[in-house]
Parts: sequence; structure tokens; C-alpha cells
Amino acid sequence: MLKPADLFNALRRGGSKVLAPLAPSTLAAFALNQPLLASKTDNTAVHSHSFSGSSLQIQILERVEICYQEAEIALKRAFPRPITQFSLRGKSAGTAHLQQNRLRFNAVLLRENSEAFLTEVVPHEICHLLCFQLFGKTKPHGKEWQSLMLTVFKVKPSTTHSFNTTSVASKDVEYRCDCGPIRLSIRRHNKVLRGESRYICKRCKAHLIAA
Repeated sequence: MLKPADLFNALRRGGSKVLAPLAPSTLAAFALNQPLLASKTDNTAVHSHSFSGSSLQIQILERVEICYQEAEIALKRAFPRPITQFSLRGKSAGTAHLQQNRLRFNAVLLRENSEAFLTEVVPHEICHLLCFQLFGKTKPHGKEWQSLMLTVFKVKPSTTHSFNTTSVASKDVEYRCDCGPIRLSIRRHNKVLRGESRYICKRCKAHLIAA
């Protein structure tokens, strides 16, 4: 098994080369002991350590690496590894930052839908990065992205997830105007409390007042 330091050096020398599947213990040690780095010379990013080191997150890191190995074999070219983080909030399961070569996953939805994350969400977001690196700017879920999902990962190219998002749904607050009750997001409600904003109903033009 590679030691964390050996893995770090291997990634810096050639992180886009095909590597053998990484053991979870290796990934855990690496992620918890190495800083977030991105090579300026070969544009190879080392996985972020900005997570708690939970077993599910370690599995996601390993799944990302395996997906890249599969893509490199299928497409016969190397790809720089992305920075992977678990800081995404809200109802989205994952997102891909194309120009930064960065993946962000929702840690709450991951805990609640771990199998779907491993089989669907990770390939979904990786395909966005691969599309950008192969074709440049394309439609987010266009034919190029769909083709990669089907041919490289053998996954149905669904554009959205169907997870229960009750646990991550944003709370809102009831306000009123002459039309009746209107719900404002907690973010807008906090702006009202701080005196930074006031909101007007689009229909009756009356100022909204907290119920």
C-alpha cells in the first residue's frame, strides 16, 4: 500500500496517469495530512482535505479516482485530477467548476443517498469536467455530456436527481402585503432584520411586512 507521502509525490509527478485503485485507508491518511495543492506546472490537482474524513467521503474520493482511470482507458488520454470538496449546500447533490477543475458534493445528501452518489452523482459531475477539457464550452447536459455518460461510465444521463431534499431545504419566513401571505427566504428575512433591504410586492406594490 502506498504511504501518504508516496501517494502525494506520485500525484505531483504525474497525477493524470492511470493509477491502481486506492485503498480507503490510504486516501484517508492522504486527505487528512496533506494541504490543498494544485501544481502550476502540470495543472494536476491534489484532492482537498477539507472534509471530516468520514468513510463515505473517502469512498467518494476513491470513486473519483476510479472514474478517471476508466475515462483515461476509454478515451485513450490523460486528464488532470480535480480538487474534490464536500462543502456544497442546498438542494444540489454536486457541482462541477469547469475552469477550476473542481468538484463539490453535498455532504448531507451524500449521507442520505450514498449508493446513488457513488453510481450516478460522481460520474455525472466528472463528465462535466471531461466535456470541458475535451470540447470546451458546451451545453451543460448536451450531446457531448450524454455521450460520455453512456460510453465511458454506462450510466443513464439524467440531468437532475430525485433525492428527498427535506433535510436541506431552506427555511423561509411568512410576510404579508395587500395581496395576502408571501414567503421570503431566510437570507432575505435576515437582510430585513439587519435593515439592509425592504421588499415590495410585484402586484400590489406594497411593502412586505413580517407576519
